[in-house]
Amino acid sequence: MFKSLVKFFKDVRQELSYVSFPNKNDIKEGTQVVIIMSAIVAMFLSGVDWIFSLIIQFILFRG
Repeated sequence: MFKSLVKFFKDVRQELSYVSFPNKNDIKEGTQVVIIMSAIVAMFLSGVDWIFSLIIQFILFRG
């Protein structure tokens, strides 16, 4: 049991040596993309919500 646990952690350490982690500039770019896309999606969904609310008001109150 203990040998298999030690082997597991050795394998994990070896696999982590193959991983390339992002540098600071990559993280900044990714963060900017996420923030900009979140703002675009938020504006789009706000517009869709506004249009649907107008449609519902028109249907319920007939103008």
